[in-house]
Amino acid sequence: MTQFHIIGGGLAGCEAAWQIAHAGGRVVLHEMRPDRQTPAHKTESLAELVCSNSLKSEQESSAPWLLKEELRRLDSLLLRVAAETRVPAGHALTVDRDLFAAEVTRRIASEPAIEIRREEVTALDPEKIWIIASGPLTSDALAAEIASLTGSERLFFYDSISPIVEAESIDHAVAFRASRYGKSLDGTDDYLNCPFDKTQYDAFVDAVLAADSVPAHIEQDRDLHTGPLNDTTRYFEACLPIEEIARRGRDTLRFGPMKPMGLTDPRTGRRPYAVVQLRQENVRAGSYNLVGFQNHMRFGEQARVLRLIPGLENAEFLRFGQVHRNTYINGPALLTRTLQLKTAPNIFFAGQISGVEGYVESIATGLVAARSAVAFADNEPARPFPRETAIGSLCAYVSGADPDNYQPANITFDLLPKLEQPPRDRKLRHAEVCRRALDALDQFLYAPLLTPGAI
Repeated sequence: MTQFHIIGGGLAGCEAAWQIAHAGGRVVLHEMRPDRQTPAHKTESLAELVCSNSLKSEQESSAPWLLKEELRRLDSLLLRVAAETRVPAGHALTVDRDLFAAEVTRRIASEPAIEIRREEVTALDPEKIWIIASGPLTSDALAAEIASLTGSERLFFYDSISPIVEAESIDHAVAFRASRYGKSLDGTDDYLNCPFDKTQYDAFVDAVLAADSVPAHIEQDRDLHTGPLNDTTRYFEACLPIEEIARRGRDTLRFGPMKPMGLTDPRTGRRPYAVVQLRQENVRAGSYNLVGFQNHMRFGEQARVLRLIPGLENAEFLRFGQVHRNTYINGPALLTRTLQLKTAPNIFFAGQISGVEGYVESIATGLVAARSAVAFADNEPARPFPRETAIGSLCAYVSGADPDNYQPANITFDLLPKLEQPPRDRKLRHAEVCRRALDALDQFLYAPLLTPGAI
C-alpha cells in the first residue's frame, strides 16, 4: 500500500486521513500538539474547534447546506460525527465541541491504516506524498519550509474568537429564548437573546469604542504599527472584531451581529432595538457562546464592557475573545483545482492554509486533497470536481482567483456559476443552483477515484 503523510490533525487533515485510509492507503498523520501548542488551541485532541462550535446553516437550498450535502454524499467522516454530536442552534449545524473532537480523535486513532505521530514537521521529504493541512496557525519552521518550497511570501489576516459565558451566570429574567423568525431544525427556541433599548445600545457602543485593545502579539506586526491593532491590520471581512464593526458607523453593530430582526422580547411584546444572541456550547447546556462577538479587547476590559449586555451583568466568562494570526498561501499562484502544488505534484494543500475560510470548507478541501493524492499515487490524473458543485467552485476560487488581491473565502452562491435562465424568485433560483450541483456531483461519482484496494 502507498503511504501518505498528512501534516495537521485539524478538520482538513482528519478528513483527508480517513478518506485515504478507506481508499486502501496507509497514512501517517503528523500533529505537533501537545508537544508544541498554538496560541489558540487548548487541548491535544484532533479536530479541535477553536473559533466557534457552529458549522453554519442547515437550511435547505442555502450555500452552506449545499456544501454539507455534497460532503454527506461523499461519506465525510466529520459530517457524520457533527450530526452525532449536534446541539440545538436554530437552523445551524452546531456541535458540542468537546464531544466532537473526542469522537473524531477516537475514530482516527482506532483506524488501523492511520498512524498518528505527535511531532512537528519542519522539512518535506521530496520522495514522499504530502498533504499540508497545518492550519491557520502553522509553525514558523514549517511556514519557512513552505515559503522556501513555493517561492512565495506568506500572506496573513487576523481572525478572532468569541467569548463564552457560564450558563448559570446568565440572568434568564432578562435573556429570553427564541430562534430568529421561529426558525429551527426541530422547532425549538435554540438561542438565548439579550435585548437592548436605544439607551443601553448607545452606552454599549461607547464602551466598546473606548475599550483598551490588546497589542499585536507577533513581533513582525508590532513593527508594522505600534499599540493596538489598527487600520493596517488585514482582517477577514466575515469575521471582524466588534470594535472594527463599531468604528464603521454608529448603527453597524445592530445591523450586524446585534441585529434584532425576527425576535420579539416577551417582556415588552416588541422587537428590541438590538440583541446579543447566545448559542449553546455543549450538550449539557453548561455554557454559551456570544454569537459574532469576537474582539481584541484586553480581558479585563472585556469583562467590564460585556457585562453591560442586559442579562450578562453578572456573567462568568469561561473564555474571553481573542485575536490570532492566520496563515495561508497564495493559492491562485500556486495550486491547481485539485489542490496540487504546480511545481511539486507530490504535495497537496488543504484546510485554511490552502486559502479557504470556515470549518466545512476546510473539511471539503481535505476530502479533495485526499482524492487527488490517491489519484497521483495510482498514476492517474486527478479529476477536479465539477464547476457546478459547491466543492468544485470552492476549489476553482482557491486556484483561480486574482492572485494579486487574494482573500480567503467561505462558500457562497457567488462562487458558483450563474444559471443560464435563472428564475426571478431568489428562493427558486437558489434551489435550482443546488439541484444542478447535486446532479453534477452524482454524474461525477459514476467513475469514483477512491476505489478501495486501488492503491
